[in-house]
Amino acid sequence: MEREQKTSSASHVLVLPLPIQGHINPMLQFSKRLASKGLRVTLITPTSMGTSMHQDNACSINMEPIFDGYKEGERAATAEEYIERFKATIPQSLAELIDKNSTSQYPAKFIIYDSILPWVLDVAKSWGIEGGPFFTQSCAVTVLYYHTLQGSALKIPMEEKSPVSLPSLPQLEFSDLPSLVHGPGSYPGIYDLLFSQFSNIDEASWLLWNTFNELEDEIVDWMASKWPIKPIGPTIPSMFLDKRLEDDKDYGLSLFKPNSETCMKWLDSKEPGSVVYVSFGSLAVLTEDQMAELAWGLKRSNTHFLWVVRESEKQKVPGNFVEETTEMGLIITWSPQLKVLAHKSVGCFMTHCGWNSTLEALSLGVPMVAMPQWTDQPSNAKFVADVWQAGVRVKVGENGMVTQEEIERCIREVMMEGERRDEIRTHSEKWKKLARMAMDEGGSSDKNIDEFVASLNACNSNSTKSPDQRP
Repeated sequence: MEREQKTSSASHVLVLPLPIQGHINPMLQFSKRLASKGLRVTLITPTSMGTSMHQDNACSINMEPIFDGYKEGERAATAEEYIERFKATIPQSLAELIDKNSTSQYPAKFIIYDSILPWVLDVAKSWGIEGGPFFTQSCAVTVLYYHTLQGSALKIPMEEKSPVSLPSLPQLEFSDLPSLVHGPGSYPGIYDLLFSQFSNIDEASWLLWNTFNELEDEIVDWMASKWPIKPIGPTIPSMFLDKRLEDDKDYGLSLFKPNSETCMKWLDSKEPGSVVYVSFGSLAVLTEDQMAELAWGLKRSNTHFLWVVRESEKQKVPGNFVEETTEMGLIITWSPQLKVLAHKSVGCFMTHCGWNSTLEALSLGVPMVAMPQWTDQPSNAKFVADVWQAGVRVKVGENGMVTQEEIERCIREVMMEGERRDEIRTHSEKWKKLARMAMDEGGSSDKNIDEFVASLNACNSNSTKSPDQRP
């Protein structure tokens, strides 16, 4: 009975991510942290995903589907089309959900929304609910987007490829900047989406970031002088970090089904630190020529490799590659990435430097070979190689191609004995320790989460608008 009373008096928080894996994972993980501190948390999921999401039944949060313009199994022709329909449909669906909750035992008190969905704050405030954006990108990249939007220190499209110097950031070459600074024409729909993050940022009561103070200290300090920023990461399952939440062993929700058993059994058969793990995430698309260079680069490196090639990309793998590398490697369509990175056999992570993958590697102390593709990835790669010194970055040829020889060179630099390898491993271990400390009891991120929870609980006595006040 005591447990029921405690739960019913807890503040109820809604969480709305953009429904792609790289945004769902960190927001779901933060939701678990909030639930572990006594909040009631509901993760909002779109109807179109339906049963395609593989959910862990042990998940400590509630799931609530709302209509996103598509029935279960329906798909948009393009990402831009989906985003447009999502934006047109979700406000009404969200309002209906808030209305339903307002008359329940658990009326919503706060909504955490994906930072690229700033209009959610307007919906929430019309119902008397406060809200705050959750940023799934680094603080460094946000600073670059901010200055791009301001148009003074960083103008687009850039006419000159000279180095860029901005407050709190290292000097950046043209190749270190997010691909979107090339101008709106580079990625039309996504460009508008990312820069919309700043449209009402000053109206939000909290700004939550999937990073930690120690990782981006100077940048966090600079941003904190402008906004109420709170780093609360890295948002990866507790059992891979502080181990305070015993049931938190995986993200618990996936749009792809991993080849877990095959993958882990293969890794178990390999020597410690002998495997290069290769994955470019859920969205990156390589050309057929680049895929071939990557394949033969892996072979040339003469190391074991575990390569994630999504089903839609498999036809790009050279026809004779699998036969020629049977003893060396394994190709799978999706992996349980955290378990892979934590496995003793993995000595290196060849990555596109998506922010989630970057944080996972840093948190688990795995050295990286950075091969960025687009959006924020070039900037993340710059920090991995030159600021955090936790890996190396491939050099891109004049034709925009990364050659097999360059891929071989980078893998050998990280994997083979030598002074450079030892330096990278030392730095990787340092970030692993700091990431764990940030999330552990009394750590920088843990304190920020406690402050957020305390603030919500202090306002818990405030109710949403009465029925006659609602829109």
